[in-house]
Amino acid sequence: MVGNRALPVGWPMPLVLIVTGPPASGKTSLARRLAPMLGLPLLCKDTVKEVLFEMLGWSDRAWSQRLGGASMEVLYAFIEAHLAVGASCAVEANFAAQYATPAFRRLAERYAYLPIQVNCSADPAVLVERFRLRALSGERHPGHHDVYTKPERTIVGRMEPLDIGGHVIEFDTTCFQVDHDALAARVRALWQQPARRSEE
Repeated sequence: MVGNRALPVGWPMPLVLIVTGPPASGKTSLARRLAPMLGLPLLCKDTVKEVLFEMLGWSDRAWSQRLGGASMEVLYAFIEAHLAVGASCAVEANFAAQYATPAFRRLAERYAYLPIQVNCSADPAVLVERFRLRALSGERHPGHHDVYTKPERTIVGRMEPLDIGGHVIEFDTTCFQVDHDALAARVRALWQQPARRSEE
């Protein structure tokens, strides 16, 4: 047996619900509503990163990026801990394809699981304005250095989904009128039909 690949008969395929997208696309708010509706524990990169800020301190942008990388590695370790016992989870971060695709593929080599991505996107101008307002609100941990970031240079409206199989739900948050019940129902339906590939 490698990982959980020899799951008992009747044991449901573990779900990894991946909520991703560019900064300020609303993915954290969405994940925090969606995960409990599906009965899933939620793992957020920024939650890990902010704990590291509190324990190790914060200084410049480079340090923030370094802790961001460490937070992603912790996130993958948490996902693996769930999959190792056949448990499902939801995970939220801005998963860049060049790094995240190999990481999720490595997990798939050891564990049987169904990835479902909710890929958030929005008009770039809307995202830039949201980012600026968020930076000025004082609600974000200062270690993120958002107030020193020029979002118009870095923010894109949409990130490419990860090439890891499973299902992709494209979700435009420009107006952010979300029917959470309907979205949860879509995820449940896809979870019950793991053999189908869907890009919507």
